[in-house]
Amino acid sequence: MKILKNNLENKLNLRTEENYPVEGVEFIDVTPLIMSKEILCEIVNKFVENIKKLNVDYIVAPEARGFLLGSAIAVKLGIGVIPVRKKGKLPPTCVECQFEYEKEYGVDILELPKLYEDEYNNKRFYIVDDIYATGNTMAAIGKSIEKLGGIVAGDGVIINIIELNDNKDVFSLIDVNEK
Repeated sequence: MKILKNNLENKLNLRTEENYPVEGVEFIDVTPLIMSKEILCEIVNKFVENIKKLNVDYIVAPEARGFLLGSAIAVKLGIGVIPVRKKGKLPPTCVECQFEYEKEYGVDILELPKLYEDEYNNKRFYIVDDIYATGNTMAAIGKSIEKLGGIVAGDGVIINIIELNDNKDVFSLIDVNEK
C-alpha cells in the first residue's frame, strides 16, 4: 500500500493483510486508528468540520466499521445515525428498503431501516464509512436514499483507495494506492 495523501496529524497505525478476504485483495484494517483515542478524536473532528456546513439531518453508516465512525460523528453533530444493516439483521417490519450491490469480492445485500417518526423524503443524509474502494457500497446506499426522496448531501471515508475508483468528490482523510 502506498500513501498518497494523509490529512491526519497523528501517526498512522494501519494494518494490511494480503489475500484477505479473497486471493488478490489487500485488506486494509482501520481498527488501530479507531483504537487510539487521539486518532479517533482527530478523525471525528475532521469529519464534523466537513459535514457541519451541509445542514445534514442524519449520518448514514453501513455495517460494521461505519457504525463506529458514524455514531461518533452523529453525536458530535447532535443528529441521528442510520445503521445500514446486512440482510436479515432487522425484522422485515423495520426495513424501509433492501438493495443488492457488487463489492470487490462478491455480491452483498443491505437494508435501510425505517426511520422512527420520520420519512426519508426531503431529509438530508451524509454517508460515512471506513474505506472507499470501488464505491459500490456508497453508490447503492445513495441511490436507495434518493429513491425514497432523500437528499445525499455528501459522503466520506477514512481511506480512499484511489486506483479502484474515479470519484473525485468523496471526502477522505487518507488516499492510498494498493501498489
